[in-house]
Amino acid sequence: MKKTILITFFGLLFLTLTSFSVHKFYVALYQVNYAPQKKMLQITARIFVDDLNSAVGKKYSKKINLGSEKETDEDLILLKKYLSEKFSVKINGQAKSMNLLSKEMEGDVLICYLSIKEVPKINSLEIYNTVIIEGNSEQQNIMHFNVAGVKNTLLFTESTSKGMLKYE
Repeated sequence: MKKTILITFFGLLFLTLTSFSVHKFYVALYQVNYAPQKKMLQITARIFVDDLNSAVGKKYSKKINLGSEKETDEDLILLKKYLSEKFSVKINGQAKSMNLLSKEMEGDVLICYLSIKEVPKINSLEIYNTVIIEGNSEQQNIMHFNVAGVKNTLLFTESTSKGMLKYE
């Protein structure tokens, strides 16, 4: 319980600090909701754009300009590739492909909207999340889940890149 409160506190702190141009916190916040009527897992990721540009650029040895007027189609392709390599979900033991639906800027945070379709029921979720962590040992990825009315939180760090939730 204390861990959930602490994680939620840092998540809220992250959201309030997103309007500053320089940040000392290396936190990304993810919200995962299951929409049973649409048979879809909906994911919203809030990531500091400068950290994301740095991580994607380092990975592919290219200057990346996500969230700016200089953003190119290639930047978006590399973002999708990066996310598919660093962030994955297995539902009921089966790997599922994730679609990047859209993105938008809010201050210095890039908000990515992702979805996983054709999800009739969720018994378990296996999450792998190393977004930005590879290039920054201080990075923390906080994921909040709301599946069938059950709320959970997972924290991903340099030492914890995988997490599992059961809904049976």
